[in-house]
Amino acid sequence: MLEIEIDGKQLQVADGSTVMDAANQVGVYIPHFCYHKKLSIAANCRMCLVQVEKAPKPLPACATPVTNGMKVWTNSEAAVKAQKGVMEFLLINHPLDCPICDQGGECQLQDLAVGYGESKSRYQEEKRVVFNKNLGPLVSTDMTRCIHCTRCVRFTQEIAGLMELGQAFRGEHSEIMPFVEKTVDSELSGNIIDLCPVGALTSKPFRFAARTWELARRKSVSPHDSLGSNLIVQVKHDVVKRVLPLENEAINECWLSDRDRFSYEGLNSASRLTKPMIRQGDTWQEADWQSALEFAASRLKAVVAAAGPEQFGALAAPSATVEELYLAQKLVRALGSDNIDFRLRQTDFSADGVAKGAPWLGLPVAEVGELDRLLVVGSFLRKDHPLLSQRVRQAAKRGLKIASIHPTADDWLLPVAARIQPKPAEMVAALAAVLKAVADAGGKAVDGSLQSLLPAVVSAEAKAVAELLGSGQSVAIWLGNFAAQHPQAATLQRIAQEIAAITGARFGVIGEAANSVGGHLAGALPRRGGKHAAAMLTQSLKSYLLLNVEPSLDCAGGAAARDAIAGADFVVSLSAFDSPELRAVSHVLLPVSPFTETSGTFVSAEGRAQSFVAVAKPQGDTRPAWKVLRVLGNLLSLDGFEYTDSEAVRAEVLDVAAFPVAGLDNTLDGLSIASIAAVDGLERVAEVPIYATDAIVRRAPALQRTRDAAAPLAYLSAATLSAQGLNAGDTVQAKSGQGSAQLNVAIDDTLAEGCVRIATAHESTAGLGAPFAVVTLERV
Repeated sequence: MLEIEIDGKQLQVADGSTVMDAANQVGVYIPHFCYHKKLSIAANCRMCLVQVEKAPKPLPACATPVTNGMKVWTNSEAAVKAQKGVMEFLLINHPLDCPICDQGGECQLQDLAVGYGESKSRYQEEKRVVFNKNLGPLVSTDMTRCIHCTRCVRFTQEIAGLMELGQAFRGEHSEIMPFVEKTVDSELSGNIIDLCPVGALTSKPFRFAARTWELARRKSVSPHDSLGSNLIVQVKHDVVKRVLPLENEAINECWLSDRDRFSYEGLNSASRLTKPMIRQGDTWQEADWQSALEFAASRLKAVVAAAGPEQFGALAAPSATVEELYLAQKLVRALGSDNIDFRLRQTDFSADGVAKGAPWLGLPVAEVGELDRLLVVGSFLRKDHPLLSQRVRQAAKRGLKIASIHPTADDWLLPVAARIQPKPAEMVAALAAVLKAVADAGGKAVDGSLQSLLPAVVSAEAKAVAELLGSGQSVAIWLGNFAAQHPQAATLQRIAQEIAAITGARFGVIGEAANSVGGHLAGALPRRGGKHAAAMLTQSLKSYLLLNVEPSLDCAGGAAARDAIAGADFVVSLSAFDSPELRAVSHVLLPVSPFTETSGTFVSAEGRAQSFVAVAKPQGDTRPAWKVLRVLGNLLSLDGFEYTDSEAVRAEVLDVAAFPVAGLDNTLDGLSIASIAAVDGLERVAEVPIYATDAIVRRAPALQRTRDAAAPLAYLSAATLSAQGLNAGDTVQAKSGQGSAQLNVAIDDTLAEGCVRIATAHESTAGLGAPFAVVTLERV
């Protein structure tokens, strides 16, 4: 520890600290622009000049290391004179357009100019003008305002992982620009808006929508992935205008993914369902809540009485709140059925009955940085979990070595030390080979139930992964979305569990959605022999209750799921959005609130329960889904539906104060291991695109104009393309056992041979059906 005096205050700081670090520790504010605690030190704005004893001139606080006995003055005459001089230079070319600037009212330059700027400029020459750059549909530019702090440049390289911006030219001719007129396509690009201390980079969807002082700021939690990022939702006249990150070092730090930041546009979509609707023959009519609920309750009661409770089932989105999922399963079970599920994209349910608890990440997110070895099995990590991937990226800079087992070698913008690229049907064999390699290396026996899966010979790739896991002190193994949705998901989980036991690793499941953990805790899955999601959609039931589900986009079966539901006698849909598909399959549409208009709880992948309240008034006649389910229970004369608020519902499910919450366990005990049949043919690899994960994101116009939201193509490696007799650019008819889709062909040499990569959760590919299938391609 070193001793330092700042403005007369004595303190001790760690060796290697800067003057800025010491000032922050003691609560002394030093003006700055280029400095940011999460970025490297650039020291190019010079606004943080301070006076240091015995130094011949003022020094930049952000780049000056502390020495023992150092004395610093941040507000002395010499320091202030230097800071005012820097401010004068910064304002020389800055335009006087504060009244029309979106940064007005929250501008760092504006704030510091009040304290360190003069009332008039001595500069008489013409100000320079810089042409704006096209950075894509999310970030708007006014580059004449840029003060060249380079925060955006450093962010894209250091945090997002790919240097998409750079600074060209010198002196007053300097410009920040993308490379070769490219756009900024990172899934974290919106953070450069927050980082920009002036109005050079602003939000394109928010542009000129409101002034910052007109906005009410309210806390919330993101519903789009399993991290549970903390949000500040800004509202004007009960309309969500902007979403910003709420800093939480334990979860999302000070960052936000573009999906979390810009999806709010979907909340104000023209397709919002705001009135209850009842189908009369082939026409839809608006109804009041009392009529719609009584109609739904009476028809449900009649169908259940006539066909039996086993012919009624409920499907809920995994992004629904704990309270909504709990009441949905309670209603289903009170009617005598056990057909309830939220795992809509899952294809293997053999772990039901042998899982000891809810699957979770296995460690707190904040501890990812402490790992030194990580094996990721079956994950499109960077796009599925942008901010978790960012944490892994930062850990990799500190020595974390990562291994991957996945059919694709997507660029995660971090070094991958070992990689196995099996076809989907070979995933179990690839992981079993790693199990044998770690067992042989450690001289340990493998559980007898897994012996049949072990190969006779272990590949060099499997040995490399095993060696990597065995060389670590803090090791983790994660199953991603692709693994969780795999037809042998339970077997993959059991093998990973055994590898973790042998290597001493922590084993976890990343989780697909906001309540991939919470749905298990709420009991929204069959427990007494009921039908799971796939079984409910393989053969039509007589009646369904849908909670925020668009069947062809949210279910593994795609269009086949929609057709199964359409064959029912009666379907009640609780949805925030109207759509032709929901009208085609439903008999009653009940408008329920999205996360911004209701209260509820999400349980993140790390087992953190986070409750939130409504930040805006419900649109039209929209009602919170938990209230609708409660009233349905009352109208059906069911016991236990006398709740007055969502907190009362939550209290029956979990203790939000506990971290991690109770009931988490990735252990599978007694899983029956079936033999894995060989697959002959072209295997489909299907990811859920980052901007197609749920109904809100799919309706966000700006996100749907990004490169990641482009229409799906049929990707094949060059070798597979040649073997199929096709060429890049060809139009093909892709066919599976469930249907077909017409697509254009493209080359992707990061894909395993013998595979075709076709995204799911998109209207153009919904007809193909199950994401894991043998596909044939015919040139059109």
